[in-house]
Amino acid sequence: MSIEFLLTTLIVVATPGTGVLYTLSAGLSRGARASVVAAVGCTLGTVPHMVAAITGIAALLHASALAFETIKYAGVGYLLYMAWRTLRDEGTLTVADVAPRSPGRVILSGVLINVLNPKLTIFFFAFLPQFVSPGQSGTIVRMLGLSTVFMLVTFVVFAAYGVFAAAVRQHVVSSPRVMTWLRRSFAAAFVALGARLALTDR
Repeated sequence: MSIEFLLTTLIVVATPGTGVLYTLSAGLSRGARASVVAAVGCTLGTVPHMVAAITGIAALLHASALAFETIKYAGVGYLLYMAWRTLRDEGTLTVADVAPRSPGRVILSGVLINVLNPKLTIFFFAFLPQFVSPGQSGTIVRMLGLSTVFMLVTFVVFAAYGVFAAAVRQHVVSSPRVMTWLRRSFAAAFVALGARLALTDR
């Protein structure tokens, strides 16, 4: 495994996006355990994209404008829904000290965030082949190995973001003004990410 792959993976994963935002908000709203559970969900959400890239379904998605647009706008809709829930002060995205949601629901939300992001499929379709020689034997096994590393890095980085957020949670929840500002900031960030996704082309 090359250093280039690890560095590229780290940069891609650490760059703030919907998954990072979701994990941060889980840590701020419900503590370290919730943030780790959210990180698990976001990590699992990358699996369908990896499978699509490895099996070649990504090529079909890349070639089909209708398939891409359908998934893209489903993702946009879900991001806007997350923004609305944040402003409504409900669920895991709430920056408040409320009753915890079940781990299953937290994981499901994390999975949906990444499953409904078609750019992940396109990313894996363009990213993984760069680190696999066309004539090399065991190509699928190698791609599975690289994908597993990507998932591990995703979980570790997202969990670190969330645990850090949980560490400063008490300073946040004790200030209603900060809580209101954060709720609005998270909602605005989800709207901005949704707008960016809506404007992306294949």
